[in-house]
Amino acid sequence: MTREDLQNSDARKASELIMDAIVTQKLAPSQKVSENIFSDMFGISRTISRNLIERLIAKQFLVSVSPRVTVVAPLTLLDIKQNFTLRKVLLPAIFSLTAANVDFEKLKRINKEIQDMQPVTNDDTALRLLKKNKELNLTFCENAGYPLMIDWALQLEDTAMRIYWLYLKTQKRFPYSSDQQGMTIDVMKSDEPNRIKTVIHDILTQTEERILNTIFSNDQFYTLDLTL
Repeated sequence: MTREDLQNSDARKASELIMDAIVTQKLAPSQKVSENIFSDMFGISRTISRNLIERLIAKQFLVSVSPRVTVVAPLTLLDIKQNFTLRKVLLPAIFSLTAANVDFEKLKRINKEIQDMQPVTNDDTALRLLKKNKELNLTFCENAGYPLMIDWALQLEDTAMRIYWLYLKTQKRFPYSSDQQGMTIDVMKSDEPNRIKTVIHDILTQTEERILNTIFSNDQFYTLDLTL
């Protein structure tokens, strides 16, 4: 492995650690971050820290509020509504494109792993479940044939992990039910684009309502940033 390969590998590992911290609010919404903070928290070089900060700003997981101050992107009700609105536009279209080429055995395996992790008893399990659900959704998307579309889906899924974390921490279960996951797989098998779009849109709408109801019914979320 070349020095460049090692540096890229270190950067990928560091990026995952930072995103995990953002999702689980170890790096809370609106918390100040810097090269030194990342270096101290994650044991990475200032060069890697600087590059990751620039990358995460571009992906809107960090926000530069002044030349000297960068913070974790806020997480608000507007952010949740925006995420679901964009996913309801994008994911039904992607799923309808990929239905004929989906690896259904892989999907069933991942879905079973998700169900076996519930109810959620600790933060480590909650994070593993979120990553497994992200893997499931990206498996649905992976054969769309449009790289830019996949990049958008990936960014939306990363933000969705931040949102689902709130639900997992309060409800101990995933916002999708086993029946809904099974319904998604079954409708994909039909390879009927219009039906797929309708079902996926409806499931996302139901999930959004479930998450918003949870937030509105918990006093701890009555802040500008939805922190736990």
